[in-house]
Amino acid sequence: MDNMGGLDNDEVPIYTAGITYNLKKGTKSDIEDEEAEYDDIGTVNAIKNALEQLNCRVELFEADTGIFDKLKKTKVDILFNIAEGTRGRGREAQVPAIANIFGIPFTGSDETTLCLSLDKALTKRFLSTFRIKTPRYQIIEEENTRLDNRLKFPLIVKPNAEGSSKGIWDFAIAENPDELKSLISRNLSLYRQPLLVEEYIRGREFTVAIAGNKQEAVVFPPMEICYKDAGQKFNIYSYNVKKNYQKYVRYNCPATIDKSVEDRMKHVALKIYNILQCRDFSRVDFRLSEEGEIYFIEINPLPGLAPGYSDFPMITGFCGMSYNDTVKMILNSALKRYNMKPIP
Repeated sequence: MDNMGGLDNDEVPIYTAGITYNLKKGTKSDIEDEEAEYDDIGTVNAIKNALEQLNCRVELFEADTGIFDKLKKTKVDILFNIAEGTRGRGREAQVPAIANIFGIPFTGSDETTLCLSLDKALTKRFLSTFRIKTPRYQIIEEENTRLDNRLKFPLIVKPNAEGSSKGIWDFAIAENPDELKSLISRNLSLYRQPLLVEEYIRGREFTVAIAGNKQEAVVFPPMEICYKDAGQKFNIYSYNVKKNYQKYVRYNCPATIDKSVEDRMKHVALKIYNILQCRDFSRVDFRLSEEGEIYFIEINPLPGLAPGYSDFPMITGFCGMSYNDTVKMILNSALKRYNMKPIP
């Protein structure tokens, strides 16, 4: 293998791996975070390099309207999927569904899990039947919807079917009905989808990474998102905070919490992972209230893998894994599921 990470001419690749992805295009929009979920080419190249280091031949597939024909014409052994999809509430399911049509193995969760998990309210409703604690919430589809009188201010407002903190702004907290009305009006106009309005949990914020399947699943230590401005009234992991994380937050992993709290959080994270039938890797977000209660906020079964930026590789990095080893862990997890030989 040469110094650039590609294959030498006399090397036979172990697998031909395709990477499926959606790229940021720099499209002009009234919404600053329009392309928040999409990746830049640097992330695709980082995964490509990691796969080549594992002696894989790599094919690239942008998940646009031409991907069906591209996959039909190109032979691959497995897809490394990071595609967010293009339109609709079920957009994350597009690539897994196409892969299943062609019988192509792929990393990560399937279309059913991705569809369910992107819909925040549907996920909460489903998990509540398993006694998973989550903040009280309500779905708002129209400006004149009457607020459930069981909900107590402050309330956080976010689009119901977005990831990467899309639609979650620094001012996403409403402390009274007038502020709530303004936020609802603005977000319905911008994002044109139902909104999740839920009680804001005062306390600390954590995210838990999980990799693997069934008995081999590994739950990494919780990572705490610590806000540098401790005097701020409301601290939320907004789009702006994520984009400028070095300015606003520091990450503590393993988090400094009681062992009993850590064990409970990891137990709940794995329980959610298994209930939703996640595969290979996911990340689960929690709030720890001032009273010590653990609240499930949301799950991301297609977490970002941007090196030096995304939470999942940040957590594995804190735990001593290189970026390339993180990619290898995800790939091998999928290979084992399909009874394919993992890469040593």
